[in-house]
Parts: sequence; structure tokens; C-alpha cells
Amino acid sequence: MTDPVGKLPSELDQLPDRDPEETAEWAASLDAVTKAAGPHRAAYLMRRSLEHAEGAGLALPKLLETDYVNSIPTAAEPAFDGDLEMESRITAWNRWNAAAMVTRGARFGVGGHIATFASAAWLYETGFNHFFRGKEGDGSGDQLYIQGHASPGIYARAFLDGRLSEQQLDNFRQEAGGNGLPSYPHPRRLPWLWEFPTVSMGLGPLSAIYQARFNRYLANRSIKDTSNSHVWAFLGDGEMDEPEATAALALAARERLDNLTFVINCNLQRLDGPVRANFRVVQELEGAFRGAGWNVVKTLWGNAWDELFRLDTTGALVRRLREVPDAQFQTYATRDVAYIREHFFGAEPALAELAKLLTDAKIAECFYTSRGGHEARKVYAAYRAAVEHKGAPTVILAQTVKGFTLGKGFESKNANHQMKKLSVDEFKDMRELLGLPIPDSAFADGLVPYGHPGADSPEVRYLQERRAALGGPAPARRTHAVALPQPEERAFAALKKGSGKQEMATTMAFVRLVKDLMRDKETGRRWVPIVPDEARTFGMESLFPSAGIYSPLGQTYDPVDRDQLMYYKEAKDGQILNEGITEAGAMADFIAASTSYATHGETMIPFYIFYSMFGWQRTGDQFWQLADQLGKGFIVGATAGRTTLTGEGLQHADGHSHLIAATNPASLNYDPAFAYEIAVIVKDGLRRMYGPEAENVFYYLTVYNEPKPQPAMPEGVEEGIVKGLYRFKEGTGASADAPRVQLLASGTAIHWALEAQELLAADWGVTADVWSATSWGELRRDALECDEALLRGEQRVPYVAQALEGAPGPVVAVSDWMRQVPDQISQWVEQDWTSLGTDGFGLSDTRDAARRHFGVDARSITVAALAQLARRGEVTASSVKEARERYGL
Repeated sequence: MTDPVGKLPSELDQLPDRDPEETAEWAASLDAVTKAAGPHRAAYLMRRSLEHAEGAGLALPKLLETDYVNSIPTAAEPAFDGDLEMESRITAWNRWNAAAMVTRGARFGVGGHIATFASAAWLYETGFNHFFRGKEGDGSGDQLYIQGHASPGIYARAFLDGRLSEQQLDNFRQEAGGNGLPSYPHPRRLPWLWEFPTVSMGLGPLSAIYQARFNRYLANRSIKDTSNSHVWAFLGDGEMDEPEATAALALAARERLDNLTFVINCNLQRLDGPVRANFRVVQELEGAFRGAGWNVVKTLWGNAWDELFRLDTTGALVRRLREVPDAQFQTYATRDVAYIREHFFGAEPALAELAKLLTDAKIAECFYTSRGGHEARKVYAAYRAAVEHKGAPTVILAQTVKGFTLGKGFESKNANHQMKKLSVDEFKDMRELLGLPIPDSAFADGLVPYGHPGADSPEVRYLQERRAALGGPAPARRTHAVALPQPEERAFAALKKGSGKQEMATTMAFVRLVKDLMRDKETGRRWVPIVPDEARTFGMESLFPSAGIYSPLGQTYDPVDRDQLMYYKEAKDGQILNEGITEAGAMADFIAASTSYATHGETMIPFYIFYSMFGWQRTGDQFWQLADQLGKGFIVGATAGRTTLTGEGLQHADGHSHLIAATNPASLNYDPAFAYEIAVIVKDGLRRMYGPEAENVFYYLTVYNEPKPQPAMPEGVEEGIVKGLYRFKEGTGASADAPRVQLLASGTAIHWALEAQELLAADWGVTADVWSATSWGELRRDALECDEALLRGEQRVPYVAQALEGAPGPVVAVSDWMRQVPDQISQWVEQDWTSLGTDGFGLSDTRDAARRHFGVDARSITVAALAQLARRGEVTASSVKEARERYGL
């Protein structure tokens, strides 16, 4: 049984009604309006009542969608702080040069995108002229995440203000000669201009949120005053389909990041066609952002629409705008006025009557050109509202026409993303539309010319004056090369002396080292520990009370474990970023922290620790973003390998992250076996990344959750540890003329190799030398560099060849990784080579059973070594057969 509204009585009972008679009167009033004025009027009153209640601060659920109109009406727009005519001329030059650059490049087949900047030009120009702070003023300036496909427009502006030359524009997407421009925002390729790589769609919005959050982290920890820095992220409405694009919206609202603004260019088009062909992406995005707690500003219609809204006395126009799907609105922009009168205004009588009051010219202006994102005053009002809003981040939903001003061949066409050039005649039409003084003679050679009003022209002076007032050019990247002092040696000494009989996993060894380094008086506060929720799994709970977990609210509750020594402590100035279950978010944290040396002139030392299986594999695209952004720090794949994480099974067992890591040129990858190796690697990493000759690299270390006694560091092994290989234990116990084999092992596999060394000597009279291969990847990197030097006529011997030169017998390489990991170096090893590894899927079992399954345990290594020796005739084939039977293989 239900009540008239359709709710079960039990639901109504949850909200006791203190005055049922008054409630009934309100319901009756609504029914009366519906009957007398129609459901549209009733719905209008309800929406306005909810908006009023929200504005009054009443505790009601938020209205997730508003009407399909501008949030800021024309009458409420602030005064425009600038010379609109001058800015229009500047924007026209930038539109022209962006299109010219891509069109000229099309001669060489290098491509480029024209339509994106054409639609978004005013979104950028208004920001550059009035809002975006540069790095030459107070603080760090603003952080700009530029939409990747809009890069030609940014280059065009840099050309206008004298930061780029015509030659450089002509080298767009032609970088091999050293004077070219990268296709998209790539800091590694153009480090004085670009700060943030954004073209891998979805990563820009995610990173922008965590950058804004990291700005607050620096301020709350009293490292840098970032109060004058604002993060702007320019995005496409189609880009918002990427899961990363909306993954952290709640975080931004929860932490009240009013230093963050998203500007979403809603031109209603993806790369192949309409974004929400049968729906309305603006309304969908508004609901998503409002629901997450963001301030939403809709900038949809230009001034030409004001007359239509004034004439809309019945609300029919607003209703019609709310119901027309995106694909249909795109079609209106490409069809004649008669079509619009029939299919838009003909939807209901009230609209048809309204249309009779409109000229064809007015309808054409509204539907072809008049969008909020194309009018500087509308954009200015939206940006002003964003920077003045407090307590929540803001998203601006700005409607534009994709390909705007490029002519009917481009505007709103489904194919315009793939269209790379305009004809000379189309450029001449564009010239007339933009009012640019470019003569026909400039096209004499068949090429579209670049346009420039002159270095001392009013336009350039205005542009440069506006930028000077805002703190210098933008976008711009500045590197502050301030070396950090090296930590005191005692922090590393504890690991170098070993653990004696006490067992310790290398995961714990790394955490202990960082804990000691965080106590360093000079650099301790610059460490940024990052973990996606499982800090206790990695033994990091000891950091909770001392370092604190960062929270902008501090700790507003009494923690359940407060009476324990290692209780869960949150603090406004907390040092640890414990991100919850989001590797993507933790990686975005790492990128922000690792590039703070450039963004804010404050060098931080982040280390991000995670289940090794869920790092490179899950967020590999972000590792390329990190490399592009020239980030530095320590990435730590814990519970590493395919057989050390017992019981977890196929999806948790990592045997391949070192292969993925090897594809990234900026990543230095190590698989240390012992605690002292970790100490040496981290110390050298601090020198290479943060010393006087700092390199733009980052470190990937894999550490294991398998407790083992940690030996003291032998003498003279530091160079081998850093370069990737040294002999850990020479074989003994066999006769001088006994067969000999070289066992190379990395990570936890060295313990299997040491056991195999004993079996070979005791059971088969074979001498085995055990080598610790701390980095298969660095050995390969060095060898490749030697090969490249050889092509230049330089004679260099790879380190791995030097280390193993003359070592007797074959080589057996083993690790807890796929065989391809050690096989990276096989071509530079003079000895006979074989490898063992954990190829295939992981499985749940004990460590011993898993290692026997994959054939990497000590007995398997022993048989593999004997088989190699048998091929050389140094042991009998029957010995191999006997060993298999004895060891049950």
C-alpha cells in the first residue's frame, strides 16, 4: 500500500511530520498551481524554491541540474577590466597564426589540430590577459594545465609576444633538428615553456586536482606560501569520459580546494562526432560536479540570446533548450535558418510565436556564433566568479563551436578533428572575418603567411603590459637548481652493518632507512611519503605518530587506537600522504611532489610505496607523464616478485613490472637483494637527483616482504651495486680443477642461488660463484650506450662484460621475474647463457611450492647449472638425470 506520492509508509515514518495539516496545505498549493498554470509552472516554482532554500543555507539536498542558461545573467556581469577591442585584435592574430602553423606543417605530413583552439581561443585569451599569474611576481604563479590539442594557439601567442620565432613555428612537430616545437605540452621537449603534460586525456584533470591539493600541503607544512597560486585545468567535454578525469572530484570538494578551477570547453564534439549525441553533456557534467560538491558556473549563451530570453514569457524557450540533444544542436549550427525555424521553434506553439518576432539574421547569429565561450565579457564574468568563490573548487562549463571562425567547412563538422589545413581561399575568408591587414600579395608563393602587427605595435605592447602586471609570461617553466645537502652517513650506516641473526625483509629495511632520513635536520622535512592506503602492510605505521598523516582538517575525531604507541594520527601539517585506495591518486601526488622544484622552487623528495603489481601495470601512463614532467623521487614496488606474496594468487603476483619500467628512459630500475644495497642505491639516488649536477630521472626499487638475515656490506662493492652487478660470494669447497659456474641473481632470488651454491659443491663437486645483479636494467642501459659510442668511433666496453670477463664456466641468471628481465643483458655476456624465471601467471601457495612450480628454487638452479655444464662436456649427462630424480623435479 502506498500514499498518493508513491512512497511506502515505512519510508515516511523515518521523517516524523510535526504538522501534517501544514504539509497538506503545501501539497494542495502545488496541486493547484499544476492544475491552473500547468506542470511547467509548478516545476519552475519548485526549482526556484529549492534554489532559494540552498542560498539561505537550509539543510536540503542540492539541486543537481539548473536550467540550460547562463549562471551569470548579462545584467549581473562585472565590469570588464580591459580594452575589449584590443583583445579582440590580439585574439584574431593568435587564431590566424595557430591555423597557419598547422596548415604550413601539413606540407610535410606532420599533422596538427586546428579546431580545438579555434573554439577555445577566448577561454585562453581572457585568462592570459586578466587572470593567470606568472612566475615573476609574488609566489609561484598559477599552474596552467593546457588542453593538449590547443597547443598551436599557445605557440601563436608566444610568437606574438616575441618568445618564439617564425622559424620555430615552421618547425612545429619537427623536433629532430633541435629547434622544433613539440606537438603537445611536453616539458621534457620544451622545458622553458611547458610545465605540465596533458595530452594523454584524463590525466590533466586528475593531476590538476592533486596539484592544487599539494599546493595546500606545502602551505600547511610551512614549506611555501602558495596562497597566491591558482590551478587552472582546461579540458574538453569529450575528455570527461575518461575515468581519471572525474576520479578525484570528491577529493577536491572534500578538501575545499577553492584554489582550483576546471574550464571545460563544451563544443559538444569528441574526436569522431557528438559527445552526447542523444543527450546533453553540459547537464550531465553539471549534475556530476554539483553532486560532488563543486561550484558550477555555466557560460552557454552569448549576448545575442538576451533578446530571445526576454521574449520568452512562457518559459518555452528554456524548456526547449533543456530537451534538445547535443547532436541536434550541432546540426543547427550547420543548417539554414528555415531548418532552425521548423525544427527548433516549431516544437510548440509558444516557440513558433516567439520566432515570428525574430529576423533571420538574429536567428543565424544566435545559432551560428553566439556562444558564451566566444565572448570575452561572458568568460571574464565566469573567471571572476571562480576566483572569488570560497570553500569549494569551481567548474566552468563554457559552450563553444568547434572550429569557430575557420569557415563553414570546419565549424561543427564531425571530421574537423582530423582536418589539418585550410585552403588559401578559406584563409582569405577567415582574414575578412577577423579583420586582419594581410594583403593578397602575402599569399604569392602559395603558402599562407604568418601575421604579426609588429614588435612595437599597440597589440604587442598591450599584451606584454597585461602579462607584466600579472607577473610575467605564461605558460612558463622555471627550474630552481638548488642542490640539497647530502644526509649524514649515520642514516645509512645501520643498514650497511647488517641485522646479525635478526631477520628483516627488504621492505622493512627501506622503511627504516626513510624513517631515519626523515629525521635529518637539513632535508628531513622535504621527504614526502606516499602510500595508497596499505601503510601497515609495508610496516609504515611507525611513521604515523611521528610524521603524521596529512589532513587539511587535522584530526576531528578520537582515534580508536589512541592508547597504542603507533596510533593513527592525522594532522594539518602531517607529512604522509595516505591516499586511500587509489594508485592513480597516489601517482598524481608523486608527480606534484617530484616536480615541486620547478613548480614552486621547493625541492621535495617523494617516495611512493605500493604493491608492485599495482604500480606500473595499473598507472603506466602516469609514469610517462612523470618522465615528461621531469619528476624526481623514489618509486618503491613492495611485496615484489611473483613468489614472495604467498596466498594472494594470480592478480597480485608481479613478475613483469621491471619489464614495463625498462621501457621508460627516465626510470633507473633496481632489484636489491640486501638492506645494505638499498642504502647504497638510495644514497646514490639522492646524489644523482638532488646533488649539484642533478639529473632528471627517478628511481624504481623493488623490495620484498620475505624476512631474511641481512649481512653486513662487504668492502669495495659500492660501484658494483650502483652499476648493477658485483660478485657477492666466491665459490669454495671444491677442488681447483672442479667445473665452475657463475650464478647471477637479483632480489630475493639471491638466497636461492646461495643455497644452490652449497648443493653444487656438496652434491656434485661444482664450484659456483654467486653474483648480486642489483640492476639488470642499468647493466643494459650502460651496454646500449657503449654500442652507440661504437657507432661514433669510440671504444667502450660495457660494465657487465668487464665484470664477468674471464669468469670460468657458463652463466645461470635467476630472479623472481620473467626470464626476459635478466635476458636484457645476455647479448653482452661472453659466457654461455641461460636464465630461469617466473614466466606465466601467478598462483596461490607457499613460497617453496610456488618456486618449485616456476622452477626457480635452489634445486632447480642446481639442475640448470649441471645441464649447462653437461652441454660443455664438463659433467656427464647422467649427472643431470640423477639430479632431477634426487631433487624430485
